[in-house]
Amino acid sequence: MFISILELFKIGIGPSSSHTVGPMAAAKDFIARVDQQLGAQSCADYSVHCYLKGSLAHTGKGHATDRAVALGLHGYSAEALVEQDVNALVEQIWQSTSFTSAASHRIKFLPVENIIFDLQETLPQHPNGMVFKLRNTAGQTVFCETYFSIGGGFISTLSEINELVAPLKMESMASCPYPFDSALLMLQMSADSQLSVAEMKLANERLHLSAGQLNAGMDKIWQSMRRCVENGLSAQGALPGSLKLPRRAKALHDQLLAEPAGASVNDWLSAYAMAVNEENAAGHMVVTAPTNGAAGVIPAVLYYLVKHENGSQQQVRDFLLTAAAIGGLIKHKSSISGAEVGCQGEVGSAAAMAAAGLCAARGGSAEKIENAAEIALEHHLGMTCDPVNGLVQVPCIERNAFGAIKAHAAASLAIRGSGQHFMPLDNCIAAMKQTGLEMSVKFKETSLGGLAVSFIEC
Repeated sequence: MFISILELFKIGIGPSSSHTVGPMAAAKDFIARVDQQLGAQSCADYSVHCYLKGSLAHTGKGHATDRAVALGLHGYSAEALVEQDVNALVEQIWQSTSFTSAASHRIKFLPVENIIFDLQETLPQHPNGMVFKLRNTAGQTVFCETYFSIGGGFISTLSEINELVAPLKMESMASCPYPFDSALLMLQMSADSQLSVAEMKLANERLHLSAGQLNAGMDKIWQSMRRCVENGLSAQGALPGSLKLPRRAKALHDQLLAEPAGASVNDWLSAYAMAVNEENAAGHMVVTAPTNGAAGVIPAVLYYLVKHENGSQQQVRDFLLTAAAIGGLIKHKSSISGAEVGCQGEVGSAAAMAAAGLCAARGGSAEKIENAAEIALEHHLGMTCDPVNGLVQVPCIERNAFGAIKAHAAASLAIRGSGQHFMPLDNCIAAMKQTGLEMSVKFKETSLGGLAVSFIEC
């Protein structure tokens, strides 16, 4: 398995990688396929309908899935919307009755009527399913495609998902110089080659990208993360949605700046992580790391390293490369989708990646890096995904703060240890997968259990 660092960390908009970024990509892909099907044929009498299934149906409203589908059908991608006024675009789309595809096909589409939240059926292949249909005036389906949003903004079609050995489609690592698909192999290859985890990941990446492309891509990822933290630290007001939740990161940060002597590392990490996830909740620019719901953990730990410990550019790159290596292992062996395994797969994975990255940046050995990732992931096992009112706000924003704190603590413990420990990372990842399989669907991004039903709106 191989997944590039530039695919793992994607720049886009909130509030959700699986419920916003993925459906947008699926909708855009469907229209591209429609263009291929129709060719030069006129399609003035055709309309598009989208059926959201499973978790997408249950929490799609709060996660802006309907907005994402409409934007995707209109040809937008998540990254292209970073500098756009998304609310204004959505308002225009909601007032329209059709759109024009890239091949100039004009297709009827009314978002309120043609996006259906199907609460009755969950597709067996994955809880985040979507069915797109092109229909004629007689109501007959002339073209249909089923998609699954499999976490982190990645999608697969019905034919593709049956070919996956893990909940993410990846390239073969057969040609990679260091084709580790487990933490155990990663450690063995590091010992044999005398290379760090970051150096092995770099060598694998160089098969696909030049040094200049890779460095530019990593630097763009970090600058986007940094910008997101700083945007969140300067923003005020209530977040969108039914909870009317006030932003807190700026006020917390202002207090820390006023009395820095009394501020702890936990205080700073909380401010930075919450800043990112408040930006995500607002639908603004974030970096999927590895998901939008967990987008605050890695930027918070990395921002602290640079801001408070004078982390260098090389340390930032080593951090990202190492985090990506660990993220790839988790994706290959388990899942990062909250709809599949709960929040342990989102914030838990992000914390493991951040812990490994920080350990690497501080000079930790491959054994200590593996230990750091395991510690952070282990202490997120069993964590449910139960967003109140289907919004990526409660408990998601504070949960990222605690994920960053756990990641920092895990890296510190590992650095001060010998690298030898009882529970291997591979076993911990396997435990996460099994826990997710046995977890009730009520606690996997459906808002049917846990905190989501403990909340009574006044």
